[in-house]
Amino acid sequence: MQNESDWITTPITADLLRGALDLERTEHGVRPHRLPARARAQCADAQLAMAEAQPSGVRLVFRTAATVIELDALRTKTAYQGAPPRPDGVYDLLVDGRLAGQGSVTGGNVLLVDMTAGTAQTQPGPVGTVPFAGLPEGVKDVEIWLPYNENTELVALRTDAPVEPAPDPGRKVWLHHGSSISHGSDAASPTTTWPALAASLGGVELVNLGLGGSALLDPFTARAMRDTPADLISVKIGLNLVNADLMRLRAFTPAVHGFLDTIREGHPTAPLLVVSPVLCPIHEDTPGPSMPDFSNLSEGRLQFKAMGDPSERAAGKLTLNVIRGALSDLVEQRAADDPNLYYLDGRALYGEQDFAELPLPDQLHPDAATHRRMGDRFAALAFAPDGPFAAERPA
Repeated sequence: MQNESDWITTPITADLLRGALDLERTEHGVRPHRLPARARAQCADAQLAMAEAQPSGVRLVFRTAATVIELDALRTKTAYQGAPPRPDGVYDLLVDGRLAGQGSVTGGNVLLVDMTAGTAQTQPGPVGTVPFAGLPEGVKDVEIWLPYNENTELVALRTDAPVEPAPDPGRKVWLHHGSSISHGSDAASPTTTWPALAASLGGVELVNLGLGGSALLDPFTARAMRDTPADLISVKIGLNLVNADLMRLRAFTPAVHGFLDTIREGHPTAPLLVVSPVLCPIHEDTPGPSMPDFSNLSEGRLQFKAMGDPSERAAGKLTLNVIRGALSDLVEQRAADDPNLYYLDGRALYGEQDFAELPLPDQLHPDAATHRRMGDRFAALAFAPDGPFAAERPA
């Protein structure tokens, strides 16, 4: 048991954080954001506000000889009216790049969502603590990856030895944008979302702009990507546009061009990989919107169904197959003048054979095993010697 006088409290500042684009001062401490304040001010959507404040890919990184670490945090956990409680968010502790501990905070706020009524209310709760003890002696690099599925305010970092920012590892920075699958959906922990796994295998630093329900070709997201330092960039486009039934094909293609144009303003020659949707049978040829199927909610099984009519494709409604075709043609067209632009069919990460073995539990989102498979496959394809993110790309 640590004596109070033995603790060293270190202010949580931007130089201890990676993967966040902004840090907001709050009543309790600091809240990492994955979109800058200007972008947040341009959209009042509650889903986006919740998603970007869930710190997927955000981690505290520091060097210390500490053997005991405590992190105080105030979480906001999402719960659904009538459904069993969702699992607590997980904190992953890495020591010199290897997993050395996991934990969760207690207490915190609860955002109670009534999907039937379309309402939500916040129930306040206290700050909690996630402790890590028994760490190896000696100076080491420590990473604490924050939960991908809980809005997190960082309150205090306590250790039994001084803390200093870890030196720049000199790795390339990979900036990725996508939907809830990229955000993390039902991965086992923050370091096992498919982008985090792929980044580890590729030896790169991840900035994850996977935004659940919010990969909608928003101009402010493109501008955030334009202004974020990065060596490698990928955008995974499609599923949210279908399940939100947001636009028609006429608007889709120019919107993608505009999104890529904006990114290229800040990163004119960086490898830029456009990834089409992974397999999602309910939307392969059936337009959105997606709607929750409440029939099994009391049993803890929330599932989704497609509400569109396949015949509506003739009027320009989007399906995943329509989007894949449009993206493939668009990238081929642009690549004639942009040799660093690439296309990846998302079904190479998760396709029909994978669905037969590892079906999507709710018809939209993968499970933890599928995240691992997708991370392995993305790394094998993107970081291969002849891949778009190769350390030394062929001329």
